Amino acid sequence: MASLSNQPSKKGMQSTVKFARRTSSGRYVSLSRDDLDESGELSGDYSNYTVHIPATPDNQPMETSVAAKAEEQYVSNSLFTGGFNSVTRAHLMDKVIESEVTHPQMAGAKGSACAMPACDGKAMRDERGADIIPCDCRFKICRDCFLDAQKETGLCPGCKEPYKSADYDDGDDFHEVNSSGALSLPGPGGSKGDRQNMSVMKRGQGGEFDHNKWLFETQGTYGYGNAYWPQDDDGDGIHGGGMVESNDKPWKPLSRVLPVPHSILSPYRLLIAVRLVVLAFFLTWRVKHPNEDAIWLWLMSIVCEIWFGFSWILDQIPKLCPVNRSTDLQVLREKFDMPSPSNPTGRSDLPGVDMFVSTADPEKEPPLVTANTILSILAADYPVEKLACYISDDGGALLTFEAMAEAASFADLWVPFCRKHDIEPRNPESYFTTKGDPTKNKSRSDFVKDRRRVKREYDEFKVRINGLPDSIRRRSDAFNAREEMKMLKQKKESGGDPLEPIKVQKATWMADGTHWPGTWAVPARDHSKGDHAGILQVMLKPPSCDPLMGTTTDDRILDFTDVDIRLPMFVYMSREKRPGYDHNKKAGAMNALVRCSAVLSNGPFMLNLDCDHYIYNCEAVREGMCFMMDRGGEDICYIQFPQRFEGIDPSDRYANHNTVFFDGNMRALDGVQGPVYVGTGTMFRRFALYGFDPPQPDKLGHRPDSETQNLTASDFDPELDVSLLPKRFGNSTMLSESIAVAEFQGRPLADHPAVKFGRPPGALREPREPLDAATVAEAVSVISCWYEDKTEWGDRVGWIYGSVTEDVVTGYRMHNRGWRSVYCITKRDAFRGSAPINLTDRLHQVLRWATGSVEIFFSRNNAFLASKKLKVLQRLAYLNVGIYPFTSIFLVVYCFLPALSLISGQFIVQSLDVQFLIYLLVITLCLIGLAILEVKWSGVGLEQWWRNEQFWLISGTSAHLAAVVQGLLKVMAGIEISFTLTSKSAGDDNDDIFAELYLVKWTSLMIPPIVIAMMNIIAMVVAFSRTVYSTVPQWNKFIGGAFFSFWVLAHLYPFAKGLMGRRGKTPTIVFVWAGLIAITLSLLWIAVNPPKPSTDAATGASSFTFP
Repeated sequence: MASLSNQPSKKGMQSTVKFARRTSSGRYVSLSRDDLDESGELSGDYSNYTVHIPATPDNQPMETSVAAKAEEQYVSNSLFTGGFNSVTRAHLMDKVIESEVTHPQMAGAKGSACAMPACDGKAMRDERGADIIPCDCRFKICRDCFLDAQKETGLCPGCKEPYKSADYDDGDDFHEVNSSGALSLPGPGGSKGDRQNMSVMKRGQGGEFDHNKWLFETQGTYGYGNAYWPQDDDGDGIHGGGMVESNDKPWKPLSRVLPVPHSILSPYRLLIAVRLVVLAFFLTWRVKHPNEDAIWLWLMSIVCEIWFGFSWILDQIPKLCPVNRSTDLQVLREKFDMPSPSNPTGRSDLPGVDMFVSTADPEKEPPLVTANTILSILAADYPVEKLACYISDDGGALLTFEAMAEAASFADLWVPFCRKHDIEPRNPESYFTTKGDPTKNKSRSDFVKDRRRVKREYDEFKVRINGLPDSIRRRSDAFNAREEMKMLKQKKESGGDPLEPIKVQKATWMADGTHWPGTWAVPARDHSKGDHAGILQVMLKPPSCDPLMGTTTDDRILDFTDVDIRLPMFVYMSREKRPGYDHNKKAGAMNALVRCSAVLSNGPFMLNLDCDHYIYNCEAVREGMCFMMDRGGEDICYIQFPQRFEGIDPSDRYANHNTVFFDGNMRALDGVQGPVYVGTGTMFRRFALYGFDPPQPDKLGHRPDSETQNLTASDFDPELDVSLLPKRFGNSTMLSESIAVAEFQGRPLADHPAVKFGRPPGALREPREPLDAATVAEAVSVISCWYEDKTEWGDRVGWIYGSVTEDVVTGYRMHNRGWRSVYCITKRDAFRGSAPINLTDRLHQVLRWATGSVEIFFSRNNAFLASKKLKVLQRLAYLNVGIYPFTSIFLVVYCFLPALSLISGQFIVQSLDVQFLIYLLVITLCLIGLAILEVKWSGVGLEQWWRNEQFWLISGTSAHLAAVVQGLLKVMAGIEISFTLTSKSAGDDNDDIFAELYLVKWTSLMIPPIVIAMMNIIAMVVAFSRTVYSTVPQWNKFIGGAFFSFWVLAHLYPFAKGLMGRRGKTPTIVFVWAGLIAITLSLLWIAVNPPKPSTDAATGASSFTFP
C-alpha cells in the first residue's frame, strides 16, 4: 500500500488515506478495525484508520451508488491536511462551526445516529438530508460501519440478510437516459462495455466508460467541424448520417460584433492622422528654431515634447479599431439547456466553470466582505452541477475558515431565495442596502414576507461573522486552560516539582475541539503565516446532477416548493507554506487553485475574483460563455469584464472609476487581439492557462475521410512529449490526465459546418464523478510548497511569477502565443467591487501598478521581444504598458518649465512666431476633437475624461516617478525601496460613507506634486511683480508662462483638495502650506502697492524696490 503523503498518486497503484478523530473528549467512533493500529505516526490523542482505495473496479467494495454517496459525504465531513514530508490526513469533523448546519451538502450537517453499538457516527444521507437505509429492515448505519459490513460479511448488521445494493442505484444514470433516445457513442473496440483500455475509464468509481476521454484516445468518427457522425451500417439507419442534434432550427450565433458607426470612427481616424502629421511638423519646427537666449530651457522642452509625442503614439494608435459586442442568452439556453428528444431531462450541456476567490489577511480583507462575494457566486445563474467555487486563504486563518463555513450555511437560505424571487444583485449586503422599491418586478405574493425573514437571518449572520474573532479567542482560551489543567494534574500525579512553570502551547482551536492546522493567533512552529500545512475542506460537496426541488414537507423557514435547493460545490483551500520557499504571493496562490480545481472538478473555464469583487449580474458567466461557445471561440484565451466600483465619491475626485481605460482603451484593444488581463473579473480557458498554443485544426490532421487522429500533448505542443509532462506540470498523474479532458470540454459546440474545432452536442451531460478520499488527497498534494519545484509553473504554466503585476504578464504570454481575448461589456454590470477613495491609498495603488510596469520593461516580457504572433497594434499597446511610467521623468521636468520660464523671464521659444502658434492651435483642436469623438464611441463622460487627465498628471508626478526610481535601483543596484505611510489624520466620522475621502495620510509620494505646485505659484507671483514693475512690461512672455503654470495647477487641483482634508480637521502639512501661500500673497501685495518713498531722503535713506 502506498501512502498518500507528498508523493503523487500513480495509476494502477493502491492508495492510503489516514483518517483521524480526536478522542480525548471521550467520544469514540467505530472505524476500520483492520488498519486501526497500522500506523503509529499520530499522538495518543488520535485514533487512526485507513481507507483502502483499490485501483480497479473489480476490487472496489464501494460499487453501489449508496456507497459512493456515502464516501462523498464522508470526504466532505473531513478536513484534509498535508504537505512536505508529511502524510495526508483527513480529520473527521462532527462540527465545523458553532451554529447548527442544516444543508445536507455541507460538512457537519446534522443527521441520525448510527445504530451500531459503540458508534456515534451519523447515518448516511441523500441529497435532501434524509437517511439512506440500505436494507429493508430500516437499520440505520453510518458509512464506516456500512463499509466494514460489506467488506467483512456483506450482511446487514440488523437483519443479518445480504445487502441488495442494486436496488439503491440512482436511477438517473446518464447511459440509461441515453439508451432511451440519445445517441450512444461506441467504445474503443466497437463495444460500449470494452474494458481493455483502462486509461479511458472513469477514475475511482464504477468503472463506467468515459466518452470524453475516449474522444482523445481512440479513432472516433467525425463529420464537419468535428461533430460526431454515427456509423450508418445499412444506409437507412435512424440517424442516417445526420449530426447528433437535429438541424431543423436555423443556426444562430451566440454573439455578434457591433462595429462603431463610420460617422464617428472615420473622423476619429482622420483626426489621428492629421494630429500625427502636424505633430511631426511642429517638432521639426521646434528643433530648427532654438531659443538662443535660453538654450537650456529650449533643450529641456524639446526633449520632453519629443517624448510626449512618442508616448501619445503608443497610446493613441492601438485605438484605431474599437468595437462593441453583444450576446444572445436566449440562444445559449436553447442550445445547451433546453430539453430535446436526445435530452428529455433537460440536463445542461454547458461546460463547467471553476470560480476562484483569493484572500490573504482577514484583518485587511474583512471576512464579511469575502463571505458576501462567496454568496454571490453560489447564487449565480448557471447550472448548479457545472459550477464550483474555490477560496484560497493564503493566511491560513481559522477566522476565514469559519466565516466561509458560516457563508455556506447561510447559502442554504439565501441561494434558493434568490432563485425563487429572481433577486439582483445576489450579494446580500449590496441587495439589502440598495435604495429603491424592492418589490419592483416581483410577482410572487409572499415576496415581502420572505424578504423580511431573510433580512432578519442575514442580520444574525452578520452578527455571527463579526463575532467570530471573539468566539475563536474565547474558545481557544477555554481549551488551552483545559490543557493546562490536564498537564498540571499529570504533573501532580507523577510527583513533579510544583514550582516549575507549566509550558502549554497557546493553540487556536476549531469548533469540534481540535487544533487548527493553520495559523494560530500566537504563532508557533508549523502554525504561523509562513509555516503551516496545506489545508483542504470541501465545504459543500458536489450537488446531484438533476434539479432537487423543494417540497412543502421540507423543514425550512421559507417555502421553496418547486425551487431548486441545490448548492454549487464549495471548497476552502489554504496552500502549504514553509520557511525557505518562495511562495510568489497572489500568483502562487492562484496557481495552487488551478491545480487543486483541476483534480477536484476540472472545469474547462475558470473565473477569478478579488475578495471584494462580487457578481452583480447573476448571468455574467453565461454572457462570457456566449463567446467561448460560439463559432470561432476555440482560440479565445480569456474573457475580460470591465471593473466597476461602488462607494466612490460622486465627483470621482481621483478617477477611481478609471472609465477612460475600461471603456476606451480596453474596448479599442478588443478590435485588435483583445484586452489586457487586469487581475479580476476574468474568465479563463484552462487549456490556454496551461501554456499551450491555440488549436490549429488544419495542422491537427483533419483527414478527408472525416476521421480524427489521436489527440495527445504533442499535437498541441510539438516540443512537449508525454514523458515531459511531469517536468512541465508536476508529478500528479491526475493533473496530467485532466488536461486533455479540459481541452475537449472547453471546445465550442460543433453545430455548424463552419466550426472546425468543436465537440459533439450532448457530450457534457454526463454526471460528475463522486469525490473520493484519493482525489481529495491528491488535491492536497498539488498545493504543497514543494510541488512546483523543477516545473514550469509560474514560468510558462499558470500565472507568471516575477512581477507585482502578474496579471498583465500572464495575459501578455497568452497573446504572445497567438491566443486572443474578448472584452465583454454587459448591460447590467457583471461585477462590482471597492476601490480606495483616499488620496494616499490611491497613490500607493498606482505605485504598485507602475512598479510592475517598470519590471516588465526590464524583463523578457518586454513587448520588444514578442513573437510574430503578437499583432502590431497589440504590440504597441503592450509597449505602452511597460513604457508609460518613464513618461513621469519628462512630465516632472515639463511641469517645472513654466515656473523656470517665469522666474528667468525667458520662454521655450525665441518669440511667439505665427507658425508656432498655428501648429499649437491645430494640435490643440485635434486633441479636443479626438476627446469628443472618443467620448462618443466609448461612452465616457466629459467630466470623467477630465478627471482622468487630472489624475494622470497627479500620478505621473508622484507614484509613477517613484516607481521608475524604485525599478532602476532594483535593476541596477539590487536595492528595494518601500514607500510607506507615516501618519494619519482625520477620518473618524462613521456617519459619512465618504469619510475615507477626507483622511490625510502623509507619504513621501506627495513631495514632488507639492514642490511643483509651490514653484508655479511663486513663479507666477514673481513674474507678475517683475512685469508690473518693469520699465517696458513684456506681457506676452508673462501670459505664455502663466498659461502653462495655470495648466499645471488646474491638473493638481484634486491633489490640493486631498491635502486639505475636511474643514476643521486639517493636518499640520496644510498649515505649513498655508504659511507659504501667505508669504507669497504678501509679496504680491508689495509688488502691486509698494511702500512710498521715505521723507528722510536727504539723510541717505532710499525707497524699497522689488527686484
